Amino acid sequence: MAEERKTDTRVISATKTTKKLKKPPLYRVLLHNDNFTTREFVVEILRDVFHKNEQEAVQIMLHVHNNGVGVAGIYTYEVAEMKIRTVEILARRQEFPLRLSIEPEE
Repeated sequence: MAEERKTDTRVISATKTTKKLKKPPLYRVLLHNDNFTTREFVVEILRDVFHKNEQEAVQIMLHVHNNGVGVAGIYTYEVAEMKIRTVEILARRQEFPLRLSIEPEE
């Protein structure tokens, strides 16, 4: 006697919802020129904190020196804040008045 097999013919469908994730806003970290912080220190922080290579660091430092302000990097707000705090701590240890600020990226 042949065994009768039942096949499952139910259809299961899942609704897939896709959320478009919005990119977080970005912010520029600005270095401001002063008459006391050495060029070598500025290049050092650009290399160590902002991960610029030597050539980029020197170019940014010269731009800041000649124009009064320059962009060290562009990051999310939290990362930008952390980098500013890190540089301020390093600058104070060396008794430099290096000033940084943050502005929204346009």
